[in-house]
This record gives sequence, C-alpha cells and structure tokens, in this order.
Amino acid sequence: MDRDTALVTGASSGIGRELARQFARHGHDVALVARREGVLADVAGDLESRYAVDATTISMDLDRDGASDALYEAVHDRDLDVGILVNNVGIGTAGPFAEADLDEERTQLRLNVVTLVELTRLFLDDFTDRGRGRVLNVGSTAGFQPGPFMAGYYASKAYVNSFTEALAEELRGTGVSATVLAPGPVDTDFQDRAGMGDSAVGSTYKQSVEQVATAGYRGVMRGDAVVVPGLPMKALSLLARVTPRPIRRRVARRVNERR
Repeated sequence: MDRDTALVTGASSGIGRELARQFARHGHDVALVARREGVLADVAGDLESRYAVDATTISMDLDRDGASDALYEAVHDRDLDVGILVNNVGIGTAGPFAEADLDEERTQLRLNVVTLVELTRLFLDDFTDRGRGRVLNVGSTAGFQPGPFMAGYYASKAYVNSFTEALAEELRGTGVSATVLAPGPVDTDFQDRAGMGDSAVGSTYKQSVEQVATAGYRGVMRGDAVVVPGLPMKALSLLARVTPRPIRRRVARRVNERR
C-alpha cells in the first residue's frame, strides 16, 4: 500500500479534518488546506504529535479566481509529493431558490464544483505521468436525487457524483483511481451553517464524521468508484433508484422545508 502525501481541502473541521486524521493515522504525510490559518496549525500539530507524520498547512481561500492554480503551484513550490487528492471543501445553501442570494449560490458552485474539477484536472497531470495516484471527491447521497429547498446543493453534488463515476471509468487500468464518497447527513455543523437548523434533515439519523471518513479512506485505498457509508444510507440510496422521481421530490421537499 502506498504512503503518498494526501492533500485535503477544507481540512480545518468536519469531514475534511477527520479524513486528514485517517490518512495520518495510516502513515501518510498530509497537506492541509483551509482559510483559517490558526485552526489549521492546531490540526497539523495534533496530527504530527499523534502519528509522527509531516503535516503541511496551506492557508488559502479557494473561493476566488485563480485559487486552484495557486494551490497547485504552492504544492510544487514546497516540493510536496502529493499522490492523493481529497476534494472536500464545500458549502450548502438552503431555502427557496427564488429567494436565494446569488453570491452565495455562485460561491457554492465554485467550491462544490468548479474548484473540485480544476484541482482534479491539474493533479491528474502529475498522477498520470507517474502512473499512480488517487482522487477522493466528497459528494453526497443528496446527489442521487433532486432536492427542493436545497436545489443548488443537491445539483452540485449530483455533478460531483456523476463526474467522479465517469472519471473512475476513464481511468480504469491506468494506475490512477477516482472515488466519490457519498454520505448522508453527518454529525457536523453543516446544517447550521447552511441555515437548516429548523428543517428535518438529520433529525432522525446522522452519521459520525469518523464513520464517514473511515469508509472514505478504505474506499479510496481500494480504488472503489462509489462509497456510501453505513447500511441505512446504502439501503436508502438503493431504494431511491426504484422510487418514482415525483415521490422522491416530494419526500425531499418534506425533509428540507423549514418546519
């Protein structure tokens, strides 16, 4: 099993932080990317002291023009041997789309989709040149269906899920793999940050970040194309495939609509 450095975006909290811990725990050096320099430093210090790995911090706002190129250049300027790219950074918006803040919707698209695509394309040059590399994109079970009152978020994750599956097939047999991690509601502050505190999302079932990150690490190291953590979410994703779309839309509306 290789021990390439893992580059993790959105590594200061939530799933990103736990994914970084999983890689460090298994002996990988890590490069941590997020906006909050002080928090990143704390995460890096903890990983280095616990697991005796090198943890490099790159404080950067990925929600700006040219950020993906700047990050790629920063990795090369520091001579980091990145062999695993973890595209985790992202946000969610909630509420009626007709009332949405357009700047927030643009930011959601940039972080959830555009940055992920750009970084994947840039690092694939390195991976395909050496004939080895792994891409782990954090999607969502939300991406398997439309989501009224979170229309943009569900659509962005549909892009991530579909893009990654297609890429996995393109890369088959090359030594490079692509994996999409598609959890359901996770026990983080995502719902509160998305303004969903008064919706039914996650009110009956939430996955722990450790469960999700463990499944993601195992899946990407196996080269799986799709990883859906947890039996309940696996069952739900299978059920969604055979449920008529109008019913799925209405169920999602009931879950996402503010109570």
